Amino acid sequence: MTALLEERRVPATIGTRGVQRMTTVLFVAAVLLAAYTGFRLPGDWAVTLESVSLTDGFHRRFLIGTLLRPFALVFGYDYWVYAIAGFLVLGLLLAVLTVVFFRARTISKQFLVIGWLLMPTGGFLFHEVGYFDQVLYLLLFGALCALNRGRLVLAGGLMVASVLTHEIALLTVIPVFGFALLRKLPFRKACAVLLPSAGTGLVLLALPAAAPGAVQRFQQVLADARFPFRDDAIGLFNRSQAESWGVYSITDVLLYLLPIVVVVVAGFLLLHRPSLSALLSLAAILTPALLAFGGWDEARWGFLLITGFVMVLWIQLGDRELGLPRFGALAAILLILAQLPMPYFDGFQPREVTLVGTPHAVGAFR
Repeated sequence: MTALLEERRVPATIGTRGVQRMTTVLFVAAVLLAAYTGFRLPGDWAVTLESVSLTDGFHRRFLIGTLLRPFALVFGYDYWVYAIAGFLVLGLLLAVLTVVFFRARTISKQFLVIGWLLMPTGGFLFHEVGYFDQVLYLLLFGALCALNRGRLVLAGGLMVASVLTHEIALLTVIPVFGFALLRKLPFRKACAVLLPSAGTGLVLLALPAAAPGAVQRFQQVLADARFPFRDDAIGLFNRSQAESWGVYSITDVLLYLLPIVVVVVAGFLLLHRPSLSALLSLAAILTPALLAFGGWDEARWGFLLITGFVMVLWIQLGDRELGLPRFGALAAILLILAQLPMPYFDGFQPREVTLVGTPHAVGAFR
């Protein structure tokens, strides 16, 4: 299996000092542009979910809230306890992204990071501050680093932490981690490393999301603390999946995701010859699309789908530099993805990048 996943390695191209300086400037500009476009304070929905803990009777999405509970008790469930935690995670993720960018040995991989930041995904990253998705990718980066250093127990443990953070790890970061495992380890050993996290996730899905009465008791705790919680966010733990399907259209979410799926599949097959490796790569990329059957956050699922695509491409590239035709194809794929809409939550809109106010309507003359 490992041999089937190996691709012919081409030596990395070392860019000139001028090229490296140019990519550095582009990276900094892309980060600043993404921050300007999407930065905001963590929303009430995000901080509400951050407050949920195992101690309060919740059986899913409890890891962050459990870790923050001592601070919540000391400061009386203050909003800023969770807002600061959200910004800390975002800062750590940006720090990891910066290290990864500067340690990349090819221009292709640096371009991949810059492209992801310049797409709507860059602004969405800042807009999503406080959401567990950022913790999931921070844990994934840690697991991949541990895997590269041969620390398999640590890598597997970080993935267990991901499903304790949010069960959507089963369809987002764990498939990417599993793909990375299969590139490095024999099949049985890879399965052994992946089994604890996958098994933990399935057990959590089999359990009730919260103990009887836990939601009502915790709502009262937050209300007494005058915490700006969202009733509907905590109410998720009392709602069955069938009840969730009754409040949104799965078809509409799938139709939103369909153009992204078409572009990433066509783009990946354009960059890689059809093979077993390509099929496994596509499986790791496309699993976030299944989130359409779990909830209504279509823009968030699109963000995770594109991010998974970029992560798999990053792993697949290794130390190989793309030739000019494939580099151009990658640029075209990212450009097409940049045209797809990614609406923000809570009525927010991406900030317009203009110094002259709202652009005039097409065809309007003075």
